[in-house]
Amino acid sequence: MSDDTDDAQPPRRLNSLEDRNAVVESALDRAIKRGDFDDLSGRGKPLTGLHGSSDPDWWIKQKMDSEGINGVAPAAFQLRKENAVLEETVDAFSTESEVRDYLAGFNARVREAVMDLRDGPPVFTPPRNVEKEIAAWRRRNVKKYDAVTEAEPGDQPADQASAGSPRRWWHRFRR
Repeated sequence: MSDDTDDAQPPRRLNSLEDRNAVVESALDRAIKRGDFDDLSGRGKPLTGLHGSSDPDWWIKQKMDSEGINGVAPAAFQLRKENAVLEETVDAFSTESEVRDYLAGFNARVREAVMDLRDGPPVFTPPRNVEKEIAAWRRRNVKKYDAVTEAEPGDQPADQASAGSPRRWWHRFRR
């Protein structure tokens, strides 16, 4: 209780660095006595990344890695990167509605980045034509499914008359 009497005094003016350091040290001492630092996570463990790095932003990069934060680049770079792998991303979807939703979101992000003139480099990524992309997605999926449905040489029937149409891959599991 005697420590609380120091808090009741009016704050004094801190004119020098030594005065500031003394106030900070006394505040830390009081917090330690109260036990404010007793149940912190990582207590007693060394801080990682303090030595061996010349990067002044090492701690921010470490925090981003530990939190799983990515995509902090300007919108122009993010969209350019996303545009480069758009076909592979779209090919991972199994339904046309998923592809349409993704392309609508991509086009909305492009329009938003073009209209946002606050900072960052200019956006040169064009919005995608949804109908053309859907048609290209269908063509790629037909090729992909045709490659899967081609029967292997050991799967051919003995007589060629029954080999009229290739068996679909999902029929193989229904026996």
